[in-house]
Amino acid sequence: MRSGVKAGVIGGVCAAMLGGAGYGAYNILSALSGDGGTGAAAVRTGPPSRDEVKDTTGRFFAAWEKGDAATAASYTNFPEKARDLLTAYRDDAHLTKVRVTPGAATGATVPFTVRTTVSYQGKTRPLEYESRLTVVRGETSHRALVDWQPSVVHPRLRAGDTLATGEAAAPEIEAVDRDGQVLTQEKYPSLGPVLDELRKRYGDTTDGKPGVELVIRHQGAGEESPADTTLLTLAKGRPGKLRTTLSASAQAAAETAVRKYPDASVVAVKPSTGEILAVANHREDGFNAALLGTRPPGSTMKIISAAALIDTGLTSANGKAPCPPTAVWQSQTFHNLKNMPPNENATLSESFARSCNTAFVKFADDLGVEGLTKEAQDRFGIGRNDWKIGVPSFDGRVPASGGPDTAAGLIGQGQVQMSPLNMASVTATAMTGAFRQPVIVPLALDHREPARARGLSQSTVQQLRAMMNRTATSGTAATVMSGLGGSIGAKTGSAESDGQEKSDSWFAGYRNDMAAAAMVQDGGHGVDAAGPIVAGVLRTAG
Repeated sequence: MRSGVKAGVIGGVCAAMLGGAGYGAYNILSALSGDGGTGAAAVRTGPPSRDEVKDTTGRFFAAWEKGDAATAASYTNFPEKARDLLTAYRDDAHLTKVRVTPGAATGATVPFTVRTTVSYQGKTRPLEYESRLTVVRGETSHRALVDWQPSVVHPRLRAGDTLATGEAAAPEIEAVDRDGQVLTQEKYPSLGPVLDELRKRYGDTTDGKPGVELVIRHQGAGEESPADTTLLTLAKGRPGKLRTTLSASAQAAAETAVRKYPDASVVAVKPSTGEILAVANHREDGFNAALLGTRPPGSTMKIISAAALIDTGLTSANGKAPCPPTAVWQSQTFHNLKNMPPNENATLSESFARSCNTAFVKFADDLGVEGLTKEAQDRFGIGRNDWKIGVPSFDGRVPASGGPDTAAGLIGQGQVQMSPLNMASVTATAMTGAFRQPVIVPLALDHREPARARGLSQSTVQQLRAMMNRTATSGTAATVMSGLGGSIGAKTGSAESDGQEKSDSWFAGYRNDMAAAAMVQDGGHGVDAAGPIVAGVLRTAG
Protein backbone atom coordinates (compact mmCIF):
# COMPACT_ATOMS: atom_id res chain seq x y z
CA MET A 1 0.00 0.00 0.00
CA ARG A 2 1.34 3.44 -0.91
CA SER A 3 2.35 5.83 1.83
CA GLY A 4 -0.34 8.22 3.05
CA VAL A 5 -3.42 6.60 1.58
CA LYS A 6 -5.81 3.75 2.11
CA ALA A 7 -7.15 2.07 -0.99
CA GLY A 8 -10.76 3.04 -1.55
CA VAL A 9 -12.82 0.40 -3.29
CA ILE A 10 -16.58 0.21 -2.92
CA GLY A 11 -19.10 -2.08 -4.46
CA GLY A 12 -21.64 -1.15 -7.09
CA VAL A 13 -21.44 1.08 -10.10
CA CYS A 14 -21.70 4.88 -9.89
CA ALA A 15 -24.27 6.63 -11.99
CA ALA A 16 -22.87 8.14 -15.18
CA MET A 17 -21.32 11.55 -14.56
CA LEU A 18 -21.34 14.61 -16.78
CA GLY A 19 -21.14 13.99 -20.52
CA GLY A 20 -19.36 15.52 -23.47
CA ALA A 21 -19.54 19.13 -22.25
CA GLY A 22 -16.64 18.32 -19.95
CA TYR A 23 -16.11 19.17 -16.34
CA GLY A 24 -15.61 22.85 -17.07
CA ALA A 25 -19.38 23.07 -16.72
CA TYR A 26 -19.39 21.13 -13.43
CA ASN A 27 -21.60 22.98 -10.94
CA ILE A 28 -20.06 22.84 -7.48
CA LEU A 29 -22.72 23.67 -4.90
CA SER A 30 -21.12 22.69 -1.66
CA ALA A 31 -20.46 24.15 1.74
CA LEU A 32 -17.03 22.56 1.73
CA SER A 33 -13.94 24.73 1.78
CA GLY A 34 -12.14 25.42 -1.50
CA ASP A 35 -9.57 22.67 -0.92
CA GLY A 36 -12.18 20.04 -0.21
CA GLY A 37 -11.71 20.12 3.56
CA THR A 38 -14.65 19.53 5.87
CA GLY A 39 -13.85 22.04 8.56
CA ALA A 40 -15.25 20.92 11.89
CA ALA A 41 -17.29 18.13 10.38
CA ALA A 42 -16.81 14.61 11.69
CA VAL A 43 -13.72 12.82 10.40
CA ARG A 44 -14.61 10.35 7.66
CA THR A 45 -13.02 6.92 7.48
CA GLY A 46 -13.27 3.94 5.20
CA PRO A 47 -13.54 3.92 1.41
CA PRO A 48 -14.82 7.08 -0.28
CA SER A 49 -18.54 7.12 -0.88
CA ARG A 50 -20.13 7.31 -4.31
CA ASP A 51 -20.83 11.00 -3.81
CA GLU A 52 -17.26 11.66 -2.67
CA VAL A 53 -15.90 9.92 -5.76
CA LYS A 54 -18.13 12.04 -7.98
CA ASP A 55 -17.28 15.26 -6.15
CA THR A 56 -13.49 14.70 -6.10
CA THR A 57 -13.24 13.67 -9.73
CA GLY A 58 -15.49 16.57 -10.73
CA ARG A 59 -13.28 19.11 -9.00
CA PHE A 60 -10.10 17.49 -10.35
CA PHE A 61 -11.35 17.36 -13.94
CA ALA A 62 -12.70 20.91 -13.82
CA ALA A 63 -9.36 22.34 -12.65
CA TRP A 64 -7.46 20.26 -15.22
CA GLU A 65 -9.68 21.56 -18.00
CA LYS A 66 -9.03 25.15 -16.91
CA GLY A 67 -5.27 24.57 -16.94
CA ASP A 68 -5.14 25.22 -13.18
CA ALA A 69 -2.43 22.71 -12.30
CA ALA A 70 -2.10 23.75 -8.66
CA THR A 71 -5.80 23.40 -7.91
CA ALA A 72 -6.11 20.10 -9.79
CA ALA A 73 -3.09 18.78 -7.91
CA SER A 74 -4.67 19.72 -4.57
CA TYR A 75 -7.28 17.01 -5.16
CA THR A 76 -4.59 14.30 -5.31
CA ASN A 77 -2.60 12.49 -2.65
CA PHE A 78 0.74 13.58 -4.13
CA PRO A 79 0.10 17.25 -4.97
CA GLU A 80 3.69 18.25 -5.75
CA LYS A 81 4.23 15.49 -8.30
CA ALA A 82 0.79 16.06 -9.77
CA ARG A 83 1.35 19.82 -10.05
CA ASP A 84 4.68 19.37 -11.84
CA LEU A 85 3.28 16.99 -14.44
CA LEU A 86 0.06 18.93 -15.00
CA THR A 87 2.11 22.12 -15.41
CA ALA A 88 4.27 20.41 -18.01
CA TYR A 89 1.10 19.20 -19.72
CA ARG A 90 0.02 22.82 -20.14
CA ASP A 91 3.31 24.68 -20.58
CA ASP A 92 5.79 22.21 -22.10
CA ALA A 93 3.47 19.97 -24.08
CA HIS A 94 1.30 22.94 -25.14
CA LEU A 95 -1.91 20.98 -24.63
CA THR A 96 -4.95 23.27 -24.54
CA LYS A 97 -8.74 23.14 -24.88
CA VAL A 98 -8.85 20.13 -22.58
CA ARG A 99 -12.19 18.36 -22.28
CA VAL A 100 -12.59 15.37 -19.96
CA THR A 101 -15.56 13.02 -20.37
CA PRO A 102 -15.95 10.52 -17.55
CA GLY A 103 -17.41 7.10 -17.99
CA ALA A 104 -19.38 5.02 -15.54
CA ALA A 105 -17.42 4.43 -12.35
CA THR A 106 -16.76 0.99 -10.97
CA GLY A 107 -16.44 1.47 -7.25
CA ALA A 108 -13.84 4.18 -6.76
CA THR A 109 -12.30 3.77 -10.23
CA VAL A 110 -13.43 6.17 -12.94
CA PRO A 111 -12.54 5.72 -16.62
CA PHE A 112 -12.49 8.85 -18.75
CA THR A 113 -11.75 10.21 -22.21
CA VAL A 114 -9.55 13.26 -22.81
CA ARG A 115 -9.94 15.43 -25.90
CA THR A 116 -7.36 18.17 -26.25
CA THR A 117 -5.41 20.18 -28.81
CA VAL A 118 -1.67 20.42 -29.30
CA SER A 119 -0.68 23.92 -30.40
CA TYR A 120 2.90 24.87 -31.22
CA GLN A 121 4.30 27.67 -33.42
CA GLY A 122 1.12 28.03 -35.44
CA LYS A 123 0.60 24.30 -35.87
CA THR A 124 -2.29 22.51 -34.18
CA ARG A 125 -3.57 18.97 -34.04
CA PRO A 126 -6.29 17.27 -31.98
CA LEU A 127 -5.42 14.49 -29.56
CA GLU A 128 -7.81 12.01 -27.96
CA TYR A 129 -7.05 9.21 -25.53
CA GLU A 130 -8.54 7.21 -22.66
CA SER A 131 -7.30 6.77 -19.11
CA ARG A 132 -8.61 6.07 -15.62
CA LEU A 133 -8.14 7.12 -12.02
CA THR A 134 -9.01 5.80 -8.59
CA VAL A 135 -10.21 7.83 -5.60
CA VAL A 136 -8.77 6.93 -2.18
CA ARG A 137 -9.04 8.34 1.31
CA GLY A 138 -6.09 10.30 2.64
CA GLU A 139 -4.73 8.76 5.82
CA THR A 140 -4.01 12.06 7.50
CA SER A 141 -6.41 14.45 5.77
CA HIS A 142 -9.26 11.90 5.58
CA ARG A 143 -10.29 13.59 2.33
CA ALA A 144 -11.36 11.75 -0.80
CA LEU A 145 -8.38 12.22 -3.16
CA VAL A 146 -7.29 11.13 -6.61
CA ASP A 147 -4.67 8.40 -6.17
CA TRP A 148 -1.92 10.06 -8.14
CA GLN A 149 -0.19 8.13 -10.89
CA PRO A 150 1.40 9.70 -14.00
CA SER A 151 -0.86 7.44 -16.04
CA VAL A 152 -3.82 9.55 -14.90
CA VAL A 153 -2.57 12.27 -17.26
CA HIS A 154 -1.78 9.86 -20.09
CA PRO A 155 -1.90 6.04 -19.97
CA ARG A 156 1.65 5.68 -21.35
CA LEU A 157 3.28 7.84 -18.70
CA ARG A 158 5.31 6.16 -15.96
CA ALA A 159 7.11 7.45 -12.88
CA GLY A 160 9.63 10.15 -13.81
CA ASP A 161 8.16 10.75 -17.27
CA THR A 162 7.03 14.12 -18.57
CA LEU A 163 5.50 15.54 -21.75
CA ALA A 164 6.95 18.05 -24.20
CA THR A 165 6.20 19.45 -27.64
CA GLY A 166 8.84 20.90 -29.95
CA GLU A 167 11.34 20.07 -32.65
CA ALA A 168 12.34 16.44 -32.31
CA ALA A 169 15.73 15.71 -30.76
CA ALA A 170 16.62 13.66 -33.85
CA PRO A 171 15.11 13.05 -37.28
CA GLU A 172 12.80 10.12 -37.79
CA ILE A 173 14.51 7.09 -39.26
CA GLU A 174 13.43 4.70 -41.94
CA ALA A 175 14.97 1.54 -40.54
CA VAL A 176 15.58 -1.21 -43.06
CA ASP A 177 16.62 -4.81 -42.58
CA ARG A 178 19.71 -6.50 -43.96
CA ASP A 179 18.01 -6.87 -47.36
CA GLY A 180 16.58 -3.35 -47.54
CA GLN A 181 13.03 -4.13 -46.36
CA VAL A 182 11.48 -1.32 -44.32
CA LEU A 183 10.90 -2.10 -40.63
CA THR A 184 8.05 -0.25 -38.92
CA GLN A 185 6.47 -0.53 -35.48
CA GLU A 186 3.08 -0.99 -37.12
CA LYS A 187 4.24 -4.17 -38.85
CA TYR A 188 6.64 -5.33 -36.13
CA PRO A 189 5.26 -4.07 -32.78
CA SER A 190 8.18 -5.37 -30.71
CA LEU A 191 10.58 -3.09 -32.53
CA GLY A 192 8.99 0.09 -31.14
CA PRO A 193 11.49 0.62 -28.28
CA VAL A 194 14.39 -0.51 -30.48
CA LEU A 195 13.47 1.91 -33.28
CA ASP A 196 13.12 4.73 -30.74
CA GLU A 197 16.62 4.03 -29.43
CA LEU A 198 18.08 3.77 -32.92
CA ARG A 199 16.52 7.11 -33.81
CA LYS A 200 17.93 8.72 -30.66
CA ARG A 201 21.44 7.42 -31.29
CA TYR A 202 21.72 7.47 -35.06
CA GLY A 203 19.04 9.78 -36.43
CA ASP A 204 21.56 12.60 -36.72
CA THR A 205 23.90 10.40 -38.77
CA THR A 206 21.30 10.10 -41.53
CA ASP A 207 20.20 12.71 -44.07
CA GLY A 208 16.86 13.11 -42.30
CA LYS A 209 15.27 16.32 -41.04
CA PRO A 210 13.57 16.60 -37.61
CA GLY A 211 9.84 17.23 -37.38
CA VAL A 212 7.73 18.80 -34.62
CA GLU A 213 6.37 16.25 -32.16
CA LEU A 214 4.59 15.71 -28.86
CA VAL A 215 6.73 13.23 -26.95
CA ILE A 216 7.08 11.45 -23.64
CA ARG A 217 10.48 12.23 -22.15
CA HIS A 218 11.62 9.43 -19.90
CA GLN A 219 13.67 9.78 -16.76
CA GLY A 220 17.43 9.41 -17.12
CA ALA A 221 20.57 11.30 -17.93
CA GLY A 222 22.70 11.50 -21.04
CA GLU A 223 23.38 8.30 -22.97
CA GLU A 224 21.60 6.22 -20.33
CA SER A 225 18.27 8.01 -20.66
CA PRO A 226 15.65 6.10 -22.66
CA ALA A 227 14.70 7.51 -26.05
CA ASP A 228 11.71 9.82 -26.29
CA THR A 229 8.41 8.17 -27.19
CA THR A 230 6.50 10.04 -29.88
CA LEU A 231 2.77 10.42 -29.20
CA LEU A 232 1.83 12.74 -32.06
CA THR A 233 3.52 14.48 -35.00
CA LEU A 234 2.50 18.07 -35.67
CA ALA A 235 4.81 18.65 -38.60
CA LYS A 236 6.53 15.87 -40.45
CA GLY A 237 10.25 15.99 -40.99
CA ARG A 238 12.14 13.87 -43.48
CA PRO A 239 13.08 10.36 -42.31
CA GLY A 240 16.67 9.26 -42.84
CA LYS A 241 17.43 5.69 -43.91
CA LEU A 242 19.23 3.50 -41.37
CA ARG A 243 20.35 -0.01 -42.21
CA THR A 244 20.15 -2.60 -39.44
CA THR A 245 21.31 -6.21 -39.13
CA LEU A 246 17.75 -7.46 -38.59
CA SER A 247 16.02 -9.93 -40.87
CA ALA A 248 12.40 -9.13 -41.73
CA SER A 249 11.53 -12.82 -42.09
CA ALA A 250 13.11 -13.76 -38.74
CA GLN A 251 11.50 -10.74 -37.07
CA ALA A 252 8.07 -11.68 -38.42
CA ALA A 253 8.49 -15.23 -37.11
CA ALA A 254 9.62 -13.91 -33.73
CA GLU A 255 6.64 -11.56 -33.46
CA THR A 256 4.23 -14.40 -34.26
CA ALA A 257 5.90 -16.79 -31.82
CA VAL A 258 5.94 -14.52 -28.75
CA ARG A 259 2.30 -13.50 -29.18
CA LYS A 260 1.27 -17.01 -28.15
CA TYR A 261 2.56 -16.53 -24.60
CA PRO A 262 2.33 -13.69 -22.04
CA ASP A 263 5.58 -12.11 -20.84
CA ALA A 264 7.58 -13.76 -23.63
CA SER A 265 10.83 -12.56 -25.20
CA VAL A 266 13.17 -13.92 -27.87
CA VAL A 267 16.37 -12.92 -29.67
CA ALA A 268 18.02 -14.49 -32.72
CA VAL A 269 21.60 -13.87 -33.86
CA LYS A 270 23.80 -14.93 -36.76
CA PRO A 271 26.66 -16.94 -35.16
CA SER A 272 29.13 -16.35 -37.99
CA THR A 273 28.97 -12.55 -37.55
CA GLY A 274 27.21 -11.73 -34.27
CA GLU A 275 24.53 -9.78 -36.13
CA ILE A 276 21.15 -9.64 -34.41
CA LEU A 277 18.44 -11.02 -36.68
CA ALA A 278 15.34 -10.64 -34.52
CA VAL A 279 14.21 -9.06 -31.22
CA ALA A 280 10.67 -9.62 -29.99
CA ASN A 281 8.69 -9.18 -26.78
CA HIS A 282 5.09 -9.76 -25.77
CA ARG A 283 4.61 -7.91 -22.49
CA GLU A 284 1.93 -5.62 -21.12
CA ASP A 285 4.54 -3.44 -19.38
CA GLY A 286 6.38 -2.67 -22.63
CA PHE A 287 9.73 -3.67 -21.11
CA ASN A 288 12.34 -4.82 -23.63
CA ALA A 289 13.21 -7.98 -21.69
CA ALA A 290 14.75 -9.52 -24.81
CA LEU A 291 17.72 -7.16 -24.54
CA LEU A 292 17.48 -5.86 -20.97
CA GLY A 293 16.03 -8.77 -18.98
CA THR A 294 17.81 -9.88 -15.82
CA ARG A 295 16.45 -13.32 -14.91
CA PRO A 296 18.14 -16.56 -13.79
CA PRO A 297 18.49 -18.64 -16.98
CA GLY A 298 18.06 -22.05 -15.40
CA SER A 299 19.62 -25.03 -17.11
CA THR A 300 20.45 -23.15 -20.31
CA MET A 301 23.39 -21.95 -18.17
CA LYS A 302 24.72 -25.52 -18.36
CA ILE A 303 26.16 -24.60 -21.76
CA ILE A 304 28.70 -22.39 -19.98
CA SER A 305 29.01 -24.79 -17.03
CA ALA A 306 29.76 -27.74 -19.31
CA ALA A 307 32.35 -25.67 -21.16
CA ALA A 308 33.97 -24.78 -17.84
CA LEU A 309 34.17 -28.44 -16.79
CA ILE A 310 35.74 -29.37 -20.13
CA ASP A 311 38.15 -26.42 -20.27
CA THR A 312 39.42 -27.06 -16.73
CA GLY A 313 39.89 -30.76 -17.41
CA LEU A 314 37.43 -31.87 -14.73
CA THR A 315 35.57 -34.07 -17.21
CA SER A 316 34.63 -34.33 -20.88
CA ALA A 317 31.54 -35.02 -22.93
CA ASN A 318 32.19 -38.76 -22.63
CA GLY A 319 33.69 -38.47 -19.17
CA LYS A 320 31.96 -39.16 -15.88
CA ALA A 321 29.24 -36.87 -14.55
CA PRO A 322 27.12 -39.04 -12.22
CA CYS A 323 23.47 -38.08 -11.74
CA PRO A 324 22.39 -38.93 -8.17
CA PRO A 325 18.83 -38.15 -6.99
CA THR A 326 20.06 -35.32 -4.75
CA ALA A 327 23.25 -33.36 -4.13
CA VAL A 328 24.14 -31.29 -1.08
CA TRP A 329 26.38 -28.23 -1.25
CA GLN A 330 27.05 -26.24 1.92
CA SER A 331 23.84 -27.35 3.61
CA GLN A 332 21.61 -26.74 0.56
CA THR A 333 20.03 -29.78 -1.09
CA PHE A 334 19.59 -29.73 -4.84
CA HIS A 335 17.10 -31.93 -6.71
CA ASN A 336 16.46 -32.97 -10.30
CA LEU A 337 13.25 -32.74 -12.26
CA LYS A 338 10.49 -34.89 -10.89
CA ASN A 339 10.61 -38.56 -11.96
CA MET A 340 14.16 -38.33 -13.34
CA PRO A 341 15.81 -41.69 -12.62
CA PRO A 342 19.30 -41.45 -11.09
CA ASN A 343 22.33 -42.73 -12.98
CA GLU A 344 25.59 -43.04 -11.08
CA ASN A 345 27.39 -44.03 -14.30
CA ALA A 346 26.19 -41.13 -16.44
CA THR A 347 28.53 -39.21 -18.73
CA LEU A 348 28.53 -35.43 -19.00
CA SER A 349 26.80 -35.74 -22.37
CA GLU A 350 23.98 -37.82 -20.88
CA SER A 351 23.56 -35.57 -17.83
CA PHE A 352 23.53 -32.51 -20.11
CA ALA A 353 20.93 -33.99 -22.47
CA ARG A 354 18.69 -35.06 -19.55
CA SER A 355 19.35 -31.75 -17.75
CA CYS A 356 20.52 -33.41 -14.55
CA ASN A 357 21.10 -30.72 -11.92
CA THR A 358 22.92 -32.86 -9.40
CA ALA A 359 25.59 -33.88 -11.91
CA PHE A 360 26.69 -30.26 -12.23
CA VAL A 361 26.30 -29.39 -8.56
CA LYS A 362 28.71 -32.21 -7.65
CA PHE A 363 31.50 -30.34 -9.49
CA ALA A 364 31.07 -27.09 -7.50
CA ASP A 365 33.90 -27.86 -5.10
CA ASP A 366 36.40 -28.74 -7.85
CA LEU A 367 35.48 -25.78 -10.07
CA GLY A 368 35.70 -23.32 -7.19
CA VAL A 369 34.03 -20.00 -6.48
CA GLU A 370 35.53 -18.15 -9.47
CA GLY A 371 35.58 -20.92 -12.07
CA LEU A 372 32.19 -20.24 -13.64
CA THR A 373 32.72 -16.46 -13.57
CA LYS A 374 36.05 -16.73 -15.40
CA GLU A 375 34.59 -19.07 -18.03
CA ALA A 376 31.65 -16.73 -18.67
CA GLN A 377 33.82 -13.62 -18.92
CA ASP A 378 36.95 -14.92 -20.62
CA ARG A 379 35.42 -17.41 -23.04
CA PHE A 380 31.86 -16.17 -23.66
CA GLY A 381 32.22 -12.39 -23.15
CA ILE A 382 29.47 -12.44 -20.51
CA GLY A 383 29.29 -10.26 -17.40
CA ARG A 384 31.84 -7.54 -18.09
CA ASN A 385 29.42 -4.72 -18.91
CA ASP A 386 31.20 -3.77 -22.13
CA TRP A 387 28.86 -4.73 -24.97
CA LYS A 388 28.08 -2.02 -27.50
CA ILE A 389 25.36 -3.51 -29.65
CA GLY A 390 23.96 -0.16 -30.85
CA VAL A 391 21.10 0.14 -28.32
CA PRO A 392 21.02 -0.40 -24.54
CA SER A 393 21.53 -4.01 -23.46
CA PHE A 394 22.27 -6.08 -20.38
CA ASP A 395 25.49 -8.05 -20.74
CA GLY A 396 24.75 -10.82 -18.27
CA ARG A 397 25.85 -11.33 -14.68
CA VAL A 398 27.82 -14.33 -13.39
CA PRO A 399 29.31 -13.20 -10.06
CA ALA A 400 31.86 -15.18 -8.07
CA SER A 401 29.36 -16.12 -5.39
CA GLY A 402 30.31 -18.12 -2.34
CA GLY A 403 28.14 -20.42 -0.24
CA PRO A 404 25.28 -22.35 -1.83
CA ASP A 405 25.21 -19.89 -4.75
CA THR A 406 28.46 -21.38 -6.07
CA ALA A 407 26.60 -24.60 -6.84
CA ALA A 408 23.35 -22.86 -7.77
CA GLY A 409 25.16 -20.81 -10.41
CA LEU A 410 26.16 -23.97 -12.28
CA ILE A 411 22.50 -24.70 -12.97
CA GLY A 412 21.56 -21.09 -13.76
CA GLN A 413 20.14 -20.17 -10.37
CA GLY A 414 21.47 -18.19 -7.42
CA GLN A 415 22.85 -14.83 -8.46
CA VAL A 416 23.31 -15.60 -12.17
CA GLN A 417 21.25 -13.31 -14.41
CA MET A 418 20.79 -13.36 -18.18
CA SER A 419 18.66 -11.95 -20.97
CA PRO A 420 17.56 -13.84 -24.09
CA LEU A 421 20.19 -11.82 -25.97
CA ASN A 422 22.89 -13.13 -23.63
CA MET A 423 21.83 -16.74 -24.05
CA ALA A 424 21.52 -16.40 -27.84
CA SER A 425 25.11 -15.13 -27.84
CA VAL A 426 26.24 -17.97 -25.54
CA THR A 427 24.64 -20.46 -27.93
CA ALA A 428 26.39 -18.83 -30.91
CA THR A 429 29.76 -18.98 -29.12
CA ALA A 430 29.24 -22.64 -28.24
CA MET A 431 28.39 -23.36 -31.87
CA THR A 432 31.31 -21.55 -33.53
CA GLY A 433 33.92 -21.27 -30.77
CA ALA A 434 34.28 -17.53 -31.38
CA PHE A 435 32.69 -14.82 -29.25
CA ARG A 436 31.33 -12.22 -31.60
CA GLN A 437 29.67 -9.40 -29.70
CA PRO A 438 26.09 -9.03 -30.93
CA VAL A 439 25.28 -5.90 -32.95
CA ILE A 440 22.05 -4.46 -34.32
CA VAL A 441 23.71 -1.81 -36.50
CA PRO A 442 27.18 -2.07 -38.04
CA LEU A 443 30.12 -1.16 -35.78
CA ALA A 444 31.45 1.10 -38.51
CA LEU A 445 28.39 3.34 -38.26
CA ASP A 446 29.77 5.09 -35.19
CA HIS A 447 33.18 3.40 -34.91
CA ARG A 448 32.23 1.39 -31.83
CA GLU A 449 34.87 -0.90 -30.39
CA PRO A 450 33.27 -4.30 -29.72
CA ALA A 451 33.74 -6.36 -26.61
CA ARG A 452 36.17 -9.25 -27.01
CA ALA A 453 36.74 -12.65 -25.43
CA ARG A 454 39.04 -15.63 -25.98
CA GLY A 455 36.36 -17.99 -27.19
CA LEU A 456 36.60 -21.77 -27.08
CA SER A 457 38.98 -24.40 -28.40
CA GLN A 458 37.81 -26.55 -31.28
CA SER A 459 37.82 -29.57 -28.97
CA THR A 460 35.43 -27.86 -26.55
CA VAL A 461 33.24 -26.70 -29.43
CA GLN A 462 32.99 -30.20 -30.86
CA GLN A 463 31.95 -31.58 -27.48
CA LEU A 464 29.40 -28.83 -26.81
CA ARG A 465 27.85 -29.20 -30.24
CA ALA A 466 27.62 -32.96 -29.82
CA MET A 467 25.90 -32.54 -26.43
CA MET A 468 23.53 -29.88 -27.72
CA ASN A 469 22.71 -31.99 -30.77
CA ARG A 470 21.99 -34.96 -28.50
CA THR A 471 19.68 -32.75 -26.43
CA ALA A 472 17.87 -31.62 -29.59
CA THR A 473 17.48 -35.07 -31.10
CA SER A 474 16.99 -37.40 -28.13
CA GLY A 475 17.11 -35.30 -24.96
CA THR A 476 14.81 -32.82 -23.25
CA ALA A 477 14.51 -30.64 -26.38
CA ALA A 478 13.70 -33.41 -28.84
CA THR A 479 9.94 -32.86 -29.05
CA VAL A 480 10.33 -29.15 -29.73
CA MET A 481 13.16 -29.46 -32.25
CA SER A 482 11.54 -32.34 -34.12
CA GLY A 483 11.17 -31.61 -37.81
CA LEU A 484 13.99 -29.07 -38.00
CA GLY A 485 16.60 -30.17 -40.49
CA GLY A 486 20.20 -29.12 -40.93
CA SER A 487 22.73 -28.69 -38.15
CA ILE A 488 20.78 -28.35 -34.91
CA GLY A 489 21.40 -28.18 -31.17
CA ALA A 490 19.52 -27.01 -28.10
CA LYS A 491 19.35 -26.71 -24.33
CA THR A 492 16.24 -26.47 -22.18
CA GLY A 493 15.93 -24.61 -18.89
CA SER A 494 13.58 -23.50 -16.16
CA ALA A 495 14.30 -21.17 -13.26
CA GLU A 496 12.45 -19.87 -10.23
CA SER A 497 12.89 -16.26 -9.20
CA ASP A 498 11.60 -14.08 -6.36
CA GLY A 499 9.57 -16.88 -4.79
CA GLN A 500 7.32 -17.27 -7.83
CA GLU A 501 4.97 -20.24 -7.88
CA LYS A 502 5.72 -21.25 -11.46
CA SER A 503 9.18 -21.29 -12.98
CA ASP A 504 10.37 -19.20 -15.91
CA SER A 505 10.65 -21.14 -19.15
CA TRP A 506 14.00 -20.88 -20.97
CA PHE A 507 15.24 -22.41 -24.22
CA ALA A 508 18.35 -21.89 -26.35
CA GLY A 509 19.00 -23.49 -29.70
CA TYR A 510 20.68 -23.22 -33.08
CA ARG A 511 20.01 -24.30 -36.61
CA ASN A 512 22.58 -23.75 -39.35
CA ASP A 513 23.75 -20.11 -39.10
CA MET A 514 21.13 -18.95 -36.60
CA ALA A 515 21.14 -19.12 -32.81
CA ALA A 516 18.14 -18.09 -30.71
CA ALA A 517 17.08 -17.96 -27.08
CA ALA A 518 13.74 -17.26 -25.45
CA MET A 519 12.38 -16.69 -21.97
CA VAL A 520 8.75 -16.75 -20.81
CA GLN A 521 8.14 -15.58 -17.26
CA ASP A 522 6.03 -18.10 -15.34
CA GLY A 523 6.08 -20.25 -18.46
CA GLY A 524 7.01 -23.54 -16.79
CA HIS A 525 9.52 -25.99 -18.25
CA GLY A 526 11.69 -25.02 -21.21
CA VAL A 527 9.70 -27.08 -23.70
CA ASP A 528 6.38 -25.69 -22.45
CA ALA A 529 6.69 -22.14 -23.79
CA ALA A 530 10.19 -20.88 -24.63
CA GLY A 531 10.99 -23.96 -26.73
CA PRO A 532 8.17 -23.51 -29.26
CA ILE A 533 9.12 -19.84 -29.61
CA VAL A 534 12.74 -20.65 -30.45
CA ALA A 535 11.73 -23.44 -32.81
CA GLY A 536 9.38 -21.08 -34.61
CA VAL A 537 12.18 -18.59 -35.21
CA LEU A 538 14.74 -21.26 -36.20
CA ARG A 539 12.42 -22.46 -38.96
CA THR A 540 13.37 -19.30 -40.88
CA ALA A 541 17.08 -20.23 -40.83
CA GLY A 542 18.41 -21.06 -44.27
